[in-house]
Amino acid sequence: MPRSPAPAPDRLARAQRGLGRALLAWIMVLGLALAEPGIDKLLNLATQRYGKAGGEAVAAWRHLLADSAPLAETDKLTRVNGFFNQRIHYDSDQAIWGKSDYWATPLETLGRGAGDCEDFTIAKYVTLKALGVPDHKLRLIYVRAQIGGPASGILQAHMVLGYYPSPTEEPLVLDSLLNEIRPASRRPDLAPVFSFNGEGLWIGGTSSVADPTTRLSRWRDLLARMTEEGFE
Repeated sequence: MPRSPAPAPDRLARAQRGLGRALLAWIMVLGLALAEPGIDKLLNLATQRYGKAGGEAVAAWRHLLADSAPLAETDKLTRVNGFFNQRIHYDSDQAIWGKSDYWATPLETLGRGAGDCEDFTIAKYVTLKALGVPDHKLRLIYVRAQIGGPASGILQAHMVLGYYPSPTEEPLVLDSLLNEIRPASRRPDLAPVFSFNGEGLWIGGTSSVADPTTRLSRWRDLLARMTEEGFE
């Protein structure tokens, strides 16, 4: 038997709920649109410094922000991790910058199209924050990575980005070496050393022990250069 049409109040309520969801998505996009002058400044700066390819990379990043804004947080993780892993070529600081250790801004990483593990992690962190992921859910994590399989004794310094769905849940790991985002329990090759974000610095399993800007000079320098470039 055909279903009778829903009463007008029920249809109205469903329509209002649908409108509310659509409005929320558009508010998120509008928030990015209001920040367009800052992104335009970054695009112009990338073109001036790195030429057409640099400008195109920042334009692609802008599209990533707009397209990912309405998504759930876990979907944002997938989009952002894939974007940088596919677009950025892995290389050493010495080869890119002529320095033994340099933390590049996202603009510099996009402009050069290359970076090391810190640069990948910083770019993903900044992008996810721009997409509204709270800072307390994100940490840049220094690890000792086991290279060459479980039987290998070779350890290498490495950095990944951790996403904590809640304070009591294990983090998901965004890694420049893997496109798949895995929970920490599935990354036995990584041994955490310390982690930090814009709110604090953690050593081992302890709670926040310091302001990262006072303990990490490269982080402090990075934030200053990002401000000069136009990042908020």
